[in-house]
Amino acid sequence: MVDQSLDYNEGLYQSSALKIPAKIISYVLHPLFIPSYIFFWLTQRFPVQFSDLTTAGLTLKTVSVFLNASFFPAFAVFLLWRLKFIESIYLRTQKDRIIPYIITMIFYWWLWYLSRNFTDQPDVLKFFYFGIFLNTVFGLVVNNFIKISMHAMGAGAMLTFLILTCARYQIYLGTDIMIAIFLCGLICTARLLLNQHSSAEIYAGLIVGALGQLLGLWIAL
Repeated sequence: MVDQSLDYNEGLYQSSALKIPAKIISYVLHPLFIPSYIFFWLTQRFPVQFSDLTTAGLTLKTVSVFLNASFFPAFAVFLLWRLKFIESIYLRTQKDRIIPYIITMIFYWWLWYLSRNFTDQPDVLKFFYFGIFLNTVFGLVVNNFIKISMHAMGAGAMLTFLILTCARYQIYLGTDIMIAIFLCGLICTARLLLNQHSSAEIYAGLIVGALGQLLGLWIAL
């Protein structure tokens, strides 16, 4: 007779073990970090587009993107939590996500607004910033119905942006796109392993993330 309790305990152990790397992935590939990663990727793949910037100027731009896209929105969430406007910094409920969406929306709009006069950076940043601004708008609307995955939105925006950038500059970066696809799968799988979202919420996030970039390209450029 097979001891089913052993199989059950082993399954629990494997599930718990998988949650550790899933949490690490969720932190490292958090959607707030995606704009900074995208900016860094552009500096490496299209350095000629930044040729008008000095080394100090490029560093300053990189820091500025990180502050506006990552640090300030994250710090705002921390303050909301400390002031008890939200229950958790992890934004586990749809209600907790309303104000952070609005705050992030403002910072992303500001990034796009500044980018309109860029002459020393890739023009694709214009539609990328406008696209992630649209993502927050759509995310806030959809949040009224389901707890759409922010991580999946970031992943969908990242992959779509890479593809659209390659198309705009007429360059094939197959390895980069394959890595982006892999990271998308990694992010979505991590969120499912942590039981943070249903499959529908993950798919909705991917679609919204991609749609924001497509509309951003159509409207902003």
